[in-house]
Amino acid sequence: MKKTILHLLIIICGNTVFAQGPLTETEKIATTAKVWGFLKYYHPGVGSGKYNWDEELFKVLPKIKNCKNTEQLSQVYFDWIKSLGDVKESKRIDPINDVKYFERNFDLNWIDNVAIFTTEVSKKLRHIETNRHQGKKHYVSSSKKVGNIEMRNEIDYKGFDWKDENLRLLSLFRYWNLIEYFFPYKYQTDTDWDEVLNTMIPKFLYPETETNFHLAMLELVVSINDSHAYFTSDKTEAFFGIYWIPAIFKLIDNKAVITSFHDDSLARVDDLRVGDVITKVNGKDVGEMFKEREKYITGSNNTQKKYMAFNRLFNGESSAVNIEYVRDGQTFSKSVSRYLYKDLNYKSDKLESFKILNGNIGYVNMGIIKSNDIPKSMASLQNTRAIIFDLRIYPKEDVHSVINYIASEGHNFYKKIYPDLDYPGKFIWQDGDHHFRKNEHLKYEGKVILLVNERTQSYAEFVAMRLQTGDHVTTIGSQTSGANGRMSELEMVGGFKTRITGTGIFYPDGTETQRKGVKIDIEVKPTIQGIIEGRDEVLDRAMEFVSE
Repeated sequence: MKKTILHLLIIICGNTVFAQGPLTETEKIATTAKVWGFLKYYHPGVGSGKYNWDEELFKVLPKIKNCKNTEQLSQVYFDWIKSLGDVKESKRIDPINDVKYFERNFDLNWIDNVAIFTTEVSKKLRHIETNRHQGKKHYVSSSKKVGNIEMRNEIDYKGFDWKDENLRLLSLFRYWNLIEYFFPYKYQTDTDWDEVLNTMIPKFLYPETETNFHLAMLELVVSINDSHAYFTSDKTEAFFGIYWIPAIFKLIDNKAVITSFHDDSLARVDDLRVGDVITKVNGKDVGEMFKEREKYITGSNNTQKKYMAFNRLFNGESSAVNIEYVRDGQTFSKSVSRYLYKDLNYKSDKLESFKILNGNIGYVNMGIIKSNDIPKSMASLQNTRAIIFDLRIYPKEDVHSVINYIASEGHNFYKKIYPDLDYPGKFIWQDGDHHFRKNEHLKYEGKVILLVNERTQSYAEFVAMRLQTGDHVTTIGSQTSGANGRMSELEMVGGFKTRITGTGIFYPDGTETQRKGVKIDIEVKPTIQGIIEGRDEVLDRAMEFVSE
């Protein structure tokens, strides 16, 4: 018994000594970011808009910086929370009985961290959680139809002086907490979201130049690993360069293979050809450049990041760039001209919305076809052996009605999660609906093939999921973008626009599509040799499959 008591005393004393220990600047700022964001969305007075919460942050930051240890830090938090008034016990706090929560994003365990907070502060924060704001939200709202959040009543601070440390930190705090509480896929980020905060704090505190600050904002946005996310400014554009080569390329095996051109005539000036394999840019390996700049390239997965590297490797501030490339097995070097994007005269090939290929195989370009043309196209392709639906170009219109021809009965093809504004950090499950009546007989009885790749994103992925419920459907291609769910438009401090995937989309069995992409039956990736020979290897494999 005496040994047990002694052991407990050692633990208590150890925690007390640790709780009064010194703190790093990053620890103080990171903890303040969490407390500020928690109070913003949980405290009834703050959540209802009673306080100018940005100004409250600016007032408390000097006190935070002057704290020498955790005891002083906790006292600042205690006084801050106390100044907001008492939080009364809530009469309506329990969720509706039939609510099923998705809680993989939910984590308030930091509140109980004895290495940072005194027991009194932890109790106050937990009391606020239990009696959190339940009324109309001042800073966020959600669309009843789709469920993703919308920002409200935030000051944009457009044109603010980048040297203003308070506003730089506000930019970090505001975005970090929006992701912390309202991004459905926070649990999937490559780097733990708390660690992202710790990493970004020095970059927001001490940027050497305005460009460094803008790159920090870009890196923060990239950290959510979401193909819907983006951040751009005049500073980031200038950093990567406003001059483009006239060629479009695809990254394969750490090389950039030219696949087409922004401007055919300008490409001919420097004798650029489809199939040229570029290995170095200004003396640096293409693979090394991609690795160096990956933290500035948005994307849910590596496949999408390679696609989104279109203006990160060859762009620059000068009108020319030196490349090393391989053609016909020989290596060459030369200087290639670069141009302003507005001066590139891009001409796309005129494509048919549907046609019949060799072997009596139907083909539908889902990126071109209009919804009211679907009945006509399906009637024309009714007697084909198979129909290939190409989802490698984003659909311009609602093309869901195709399912009425390829499925004999309706299936629930997805379920989703959306943020619970009354319990920030938790998400609510909701079954999807199929809006489809059972057919007396299958309208199209041939094989159905879906073609997908990294350009199959968002709505295109959603369409693919729906069509996959058809009776005889096979999906062929490579990993899709992995950004599925309606977008939420956000505004960062300074008025910079960005966005996130606002709702989470899953297959009925709970399999994520975010980051992973849609399910693929036969994987086919384009090869360097295939590009050199001008072949569409994914389409070729689909044609082979029909004949198997």
